[in-house]
Amino acid sequence: MPTLPPLENLQNIGILIVIGILILLSLTIFLKPLRLILRLVVNTIGGFIALFILNFLGGFIGVSLGFNLFNAVIVGIFGLPGVGLLLILQWLLLI
Repeated sequence: MPTLPPLENLQNIGILIVIGILILLSLTIFLKPLRLILRLVVNTIGGFIALFILNFLGGFIGVSLGFNLFNAVIVGIFGLPGVGLLLILQWLLLI
């Protein structure tokens, strides 16, 4: 007749299973906000690069956007589409 393992081993295995489940739950909870933050950072960097390139090359075609708080917030939130939004706003306000 097979003997059962000591009760202490079963408790250790149970504790390891619970810890594993808690780690998986915490990863699923914290991974979604990290993806959102990473996407926001990538959009912001892309928007500021586009704003820099637009200001650098815009002198040849007569288009430029300044680096100010309003433009920084718009580009920081919307990224590359924010640069397009600022260009449209500039075009609408100058006409």
